[in-house]
Formats: sequence, C-alpha cells, structure tokens
Amino acid sequence: MSKLGNLGARLHRGEISYDFIGKRKIWYGISILITITAIVGLAVRGLNMGIDFQGGAVFTTPKTSVSVSQAETYAEDASGHDAVVQKLGTGGLRIQIAGMDTEKSDATKAQLAKDMKVDSESIAADLVGPSWGDQIANKAWEGLAIFMVLVVIYLAIAFEWRMAVAALVALIHDITITTGIYALVGFEVTPGTIIGLLTILGYSLYDTVVVFDSLKEQTKDITKQTRFTYSDIANRSINGTLVRSINTTVVALLPVAGLLFIGGGFLGAGTLNDISLSLFVGLAAGAYSSIFIATPLVADLKEAEPQMKALRKRVLAKRAQAAAEEEMAETRVGGPEEPDDAAPAVVGPRNQPSSPRNRGGRGRPSGKRR
Repeated sequence: MSKLGNLGARLHRGEISYDFIGKRKIWYGISILITITAIVGLAVRGLNMGIDFQGGAVFTTPKTSVSVSQAETYAEDASGHDAVVQKLGTGGLRIQIAGMDTEKSDATKAQLAKDMKVDSESIAADLVGPSWGDQIANKAWEGLAIFMVLVVIYLAIAFEWRMAVAALVALIHDITITTGIYALVGFEVTPGTIIGLLTILGYSLYDTVVVFDSLKEQTKDITKQTRFTYSDIANRSINGTLVRSINTTVVALLPVAGLLFIGGGFLGAGTLNDISLSLFVGLAAGAYSSIFIATPLVADLKEAEPQMKALRKRVLAKRAQAAAEEEMAETRVGGPEEPDDAAPAVVGPRNQPSSPRNRGGRGRPSGKRR
C-alpha cells in the first residue's frame, strides 16, 4: 500500500489527525480575505461580459499574418467600439465587438477585409442582439437561484437546516471567489462560463455532502456518551474523508488544467478559457470550502445548542477529572527518592548505648551477688 493510502487508513481509524475545527478561525480569516479581494476585483474591474450577454458581432477571419494587436486596432477604428481579438489554432483571428447593430456590422466587416487584405466573403460574421443577451443573462441568474433553493431544501430534509445553511455559505463562497478571479484576470464571461459555474457548484456540494454524511453517522446518540464533543467528532469526520477529498480533487483538476494551461495557453485555443478557468478555480475552491468552511461552520452552529453545551461541560469535566487522577497517580509512583547514603529506618524504640543489653551478653538486674 502506498504512503498516501497508509496515511488515509490511519486518518480514517483516528490514529492520527489534524485539528481543523480548533483552527477554524484561521480558515475563516483566510476565506474572508480572499472573498474581500474578489469583491474588490468585481467592483473595480467588473466582469468582461461576452457578446452573448450584451450583444454585438463576432468576426472570424481566415489564416492571416496580421497580429492580434494590429487586428484590435483595425477593429476599433472600423467600429468605434472596443474589440477583443483571439488567435485561433487555424492561424485565423476571432474578433469580438460588443454593442454593434446589424447595419454597422456590414460596414465593419468590409473595412476589416480591406485593412487585413483578405476577401470580405472569407470573413464569417455572427450577430447577437442585445435583447437576446439580456434573456440569456436573466435565465442564468434564474437557474442559479433555483439551484440554490433546491440545494437548501434537499440538505434540510436529508440532514438538518444547520448543514443546509453551512453548505449554502460554502457555495456562495465558491461563486464569489470564481467570479472575482474572472474579474481580476479579465477572461470573457460566456455561456460556457455559466455552465462551468453550475458544474463546480455540483462538485462542491458533492464533496460537502460526503463529509456531512460521515458526520451524521458518527453523531448518532452523541449525548449518551461523555468522551467526545460535537466538534471532536466533526474533526474526525473531516480527517476520515480528507484523503478521499484530495484524491477526487486532484483527479478532477488534472484534465481541467490541461484544458486551461495547454489548450488555452500553450495552443492558443482561447475559447477553452471560458469554461476551463471557472472549472479550475471552482474545483479548488469547492474542495477548500467543504473542509475548511462548511464543516467548521456546522460545528459552530451545533455547539450553540443547549444540549451540546451541556455535553461539552460533561466531557470537559470528565477530562479534567481523568487528568487530575493521572497526576495524583504519577505523584504517588514517582514520589521523593531516599538518598543512597541515608541510614536505614528504625521501627520501634531505640536501645540506649549505656544499657547493659547493648554491651553484649544478657543483662542482669543490679544488686548484691549472692
């Protein structure tokens, strides 16, 4: 068995563990810092919405020697709008211009063909109206809201409302971080991005439910014992499923990393970035939130219950009593040692040296000898 397998088995049996719950304030602080950074990125830079959401035109050119920067200049001069240009694997260019109507697209296409010295008929043009883009955006938000509601209802029925609240907080945490990364990086938001977001929310929820299921199983009749608090068992649940979560996350991230770094970065297939970045960031954030956010938050909510507070008092009192008894036992066993040259202890009255009995022979009473 591999070292990781041995580690997982020892974690599952409780032979070793890491105190995730005890250090939850550190994880909360890290998450708050990352979330604030994402919100600032969204507020300052905003999202680079694709033409599918705000309308515009997409021009695809044949293979050309024109650079990306030159094509951006040509497109902005011809249309009067900002343009986003991506190099395709075929050697052609994909030029996106937002906020353009049908009438102006024909003139822009002709001017691009003239500037780039290609045939106008060889440039493919796709137009998206702004009203259609608004409908797509609204449907995406509606789908996300319905997904969240169904998740909360399901978890409240299958587990309890505290776990549903914790899972919802973890999902919002994942969405915020992923969208903040998109704002900071500047990648375009397309329908593929929305698909990626919904995919990673499902993955994050799966990872969280695995820990919650273990926690639910181990906390049955928890108030009938005095060995563990709810936080102790929650920590054991995280450690017991830790290696499984790491394995599933790494296996899922490897192909997504190939799409993002090799396909979108090295090979220049920029359209892959739309979905691969959301998947990559979301999968990592989902694995983090299920371990460091969702379960510690459940422990905090449960520890606020009166019965869990009473259980904690009993457990801590028993531990304090056991520690005191152990300390007393160690004191009795390892008490002060006698020095090596000390005189042996004498039990009973000491004999006086002047007594006849101490000079040898049997002593006789004093008096005249007959």
